[in-house]
Amino acid sequence: MAEGSAELELFRRRWREELAGGAKRRRREEEAVAKPAAEPEGRRSAEPSEPGYLALARGLLDGGAPACRSLSPARPAEEPAGDGGGDGDDLLGQLIRDLNEINEVPFFDIQLPYELALKIFQYLGKTELGRCAQVSRTWKVLAEDEVLWYRLCQQEGYLLDTSISDHSCWKLALKNCHARERTLKTNWKNRIGAVSQLQYELGKILCDVHSCDGVVIAGYTSGEVRLWDTRTWDYTAPILEPVHGPGDAGPQPRVSFVRINSALAVAAYEDGTISVWSLMFGREPVHRYQHNQRIQALALGSEGATVATASGFEVKVESPSDRGFWQTTETFEIQKLVNFLNLVPDVTGSPVTVAAAEDIVYLLKAEDPGKILHSVYGQPVTCLDVSAHEAAFGVKTFGWLLNEPNQILLYNLETSQCLKKMGNSMGDFTCVNLQNSPPNMLVAGNKDRRVRVFDLRKSESLCSLYAHQLGVSAVQMDDWKIVSGGEEGLVCVWDQRMGTKLWEMHARHPVRHVWFNSHSLITANIPDDKTPRGASIMDDDLTAHRKHRGIIYAYEFSVDQLAVESILPICRSSYDEVTGYNYNIGLAVPYDNI
Repeated sequence: MAEGSAELELFRRRWREELAGGAKRRRREEEAVAKPAAEPEGRRSAEPSEPGYLALARGLLDGGAPACRSLSPARPAEEPAGDGGGDGDDLLGQLIRDLNEINEVPFFDIQLPYELALKIFQYLGKTELGRCAQVSRTWKVLAEDEVLWYRLCQQEGYLLDTSISDHSCWKLALKNCHARERTLKTNWKNRIGAVSQLQYELGKILCDVHSCDGVVIAGYTSGEVRLWDTRTWDYTAPILEPVHGPGDAGPQPRVSFVRINSALAVAAYEDGTISVWSLMFGREPVHRYQHNQRIQALALGSEGATVATASGFEVKVESPSDRGFWQTTETFEIQKLVNFLNLVPDVTGSPVTVAAAEDIVYLLKAEDPGKILHSVYGQPVTCLDVSAHEAAFGVKTFGWLLNEPNQILLYNLETSQCLKKMGNSMGDFTCVNLQNSPPNMLVAGNKDRRVRVFDLRKSESLCSLYAHQLGVSAVQMDDWKIVSGGEEGLVCVWDQRMGTKLWEMHARHPVRHVWFNSHSLITANIPDDKTPRGASIMDDDLTAHRKHRGIIYAYEFSVDQLAVESILPICRSSYDEVTGYNYNIGLAVPYDNI
């Protein structure tokens, strides 16, 4: 301690000598005899010619608190030049340079209130905030404020259902979200994860599949409707039971269509019956109604509780009233049989339906029930999809006879005007996805074996991918990848920007359903032949051979393991099957009751 104090006193003495020497040089022309070096500090500070930085330096050397900086944001004057005598790198010059560096800190931390500075910082991105955090301690506190990083998380689409109190460090939470996104992208590209087969042998042959946010619904030729929740593997309602009337003895009619959203599940049967289940209230239907003829199309709103069905020349829209009682909202009579039916999402008031009936596209509203959106005689519609404000559909033209290729037409639903014509292909467009595509983008599949991505602002194809030998049957895309399914049973995953195939999977039957989000993929191979020859051993057999049934695949890419090492579906069973049956007894549960 004594040596340290002696060194400090020696250091201060040297600084005092240099300060005194500088003052003496400035007063040589006025005074003949120099004053002693140990002049009282009060007198020195009182001299009006002494600069402010010298007074601050003397205060620091004496061990006292430095004078408060002015609140004025003005910068200090230029660093005084040397007096010609003494070394340029002396201790006094170094001290003055250090003081100037301290004064270079921006004025946010000494003049603006914290709330106002935070208001300014909220317009910066994460890169700019990281740079600002390196300026000073005050700016670091501002740039790492939890409010700023919580807002950035919300703006980038992460953790939308959380509040600011759910995490102690939102900067770290955003970093973890980005790391998870990079891991998921790597798993997608390299097919790393788990794959499961969603099968129900008692249902016989698969008829239709639909999914929403990881919940999968499937209808079978046995008339049964099965539900899976691939998010948690929680089979709360594995089989949705229809309502049996007094004259419904005998086998159930097979399922024609199934649809599901976040609240409802709907199934249409071959006899014209429609059953509606609520996902909140279990297996029993909450509504059931009947058509006189076979149902040609079924639509369910992406949100809410609105069901639309087409049978014969009639389109019926059903929805619950304010008191929860289901009723027929609208009934529309059209001129031709409906091939495609969609409900327009995000509509306030009465529902709006778009129906494609051969070569006519109808816009069905309560205030204008028979409005025709598009009609060209002899040019049937081959596919249809709608978004909140637009409708896209493929049109089969006269082809090479009139040198007119097939196209995709984009219509505005508010003005009923044709906005774009895209495609120019000799093959028929078999599928189009507008609602689930990124903004101003559209992806379509064609019988010419190609998947095409269109920019709606330029009406031109951004890329064309060749893969499916029998034509494309289902497509979906996001900002970097495309998933397509073909009639030959092939599922392909593409890198959109590179235009290259990442990987593919094959099954026996055509791919009729494709759905994916950031971490999972659902595909369904549905056979065209619902009554194959030789499917059963006996007429009363409850099962069909595996090769005739069709299959549903569920891929989970957030699991860091190879698909061949994934957990078998039997290990996730709900134990609702109590006995084995026929020759399919290998994985019946419970295991001691076969």
